[in-house]
Amino acid sequence: MAKPPFRAEHVGSLLRPKELTAAFRQHNAGEIDDDAFAQIQDTAISDVVARQQDAGLGVVTDGEFRRGSYWGHVIGPVSGLSVREAEFKFHDDHGHEQSFIAAQVEGKVRRERGFSTHEFAYLKSIATATPKITMPSLPTFHFYRPVGGIGAAAYATPRDFFADFAEVFRQEIAELADLGARYIQMDEVPLAMLCDPDVREQVRAGGADPDDLIDVYIDAINDAVGNRPADMTCGLHLCRGNFKGKYLSQGGYEPVAERLFNDLSVDAFFLEYDTDRAGDFTPLRLVPDDKHVVLGIVSSKLAELESVDALARRIDEAAKYVPLERLSMSPQCGFASAVSGNPITADVQQAKLSRIVETALQVWGET
Repeated sequence: MAKPPFRAEHVGSLLRPKELTAAFRQHNAGEIDDDAFAQIQDTAISDVVARQQDAGLGVVTDGEFRRGSYWGHVIGPVSGLSVREAEFKFHDDHGHEQSFIAAQVEGKVRRERGFSTHEFAYLKSIATATPKITMPSLPTFHFYRPVGGIGAAAYATPRDFFADFAEVFRQEIAELADLGARYIQMDEVPLAMLCDPDVREQVRAGGADPDDLIDVYIDAINDAVGNRPADMTCGLHLCRGNFKGKYLSQGGYEPVAERLFNDLSVDAFFLEYDTDRAGDFTPLRLVPDDKHVVLGIVSSKLAELESVDALARRIDEAAKYVPLERLSMSPQCGFASAVSGNPITADVQQAKLSRIVETALQVWGET
């Protein structure tokens, strides 16, 4: 393909090798300094980029190897943010739950320094394939604490907060563009969670309006990415939560589909479709002709390797709603949204990336 998204994609995060997870612990404990930690990260990133290219992918990321989690690296470079316990919990099909932390807005937000620019600069210096940088979406920093997550002394309303926060992202995207970035991806969980009736009821019970939040979040994302360079592709990944194999929500895209697909100023949607929790493909009928869909039909949580024929059948089903030329495929999410990763091995991860390439070649004749 001439420009992103590619037929064979992946969402961004990859399993951290043991040497890297150990380095995170050692750095947090003060046992190694910043320079030693950065050197271990550089080595791990160089290796994982080579593995992606060996799999035949035309797009690579740094695996998010410099981050403790997909959004935590924003805390610090952006002032006014701290963390507290989230109001939601991860769970699995067996009823096990997992608490997690969420952003808290303590004061006015301001970009003190880049949070992904240094990541991209190194990735671009070593990649021969197209480098993609992933970024947490703006709603990530509000929805996990939808009522109490913004201090009253900081901002009167979520819209007031997002007006400043969007400027943070505009500055980040502009600097990324200056560094040569032409492919960015925002990782968005709240809009997917707002497809779940139980989540919507929890939001209402807490005193917020889920439909109003959808409008606020779409406006915030558009405010952040709407002025990106004309030759920069922006994808939006919709995720139902991904932490140690657990998830946050379920439900098809229908409750948000019309606004999501038509009102968001992005070029492509990366959509989870790996289990029945995601619903069927019928909401794709609402995708406009100028938007691309990346089907997340390979699981990053389960070790079973999907067959080419089964994946091709799923793509054919989706093509009833979006023409094949505007479709691609990927895992439903990253393989490690946090350092802890998902319950699969690096070998399984590599096999799945290779299987995506193999399927793309069979279906489209290109990757």
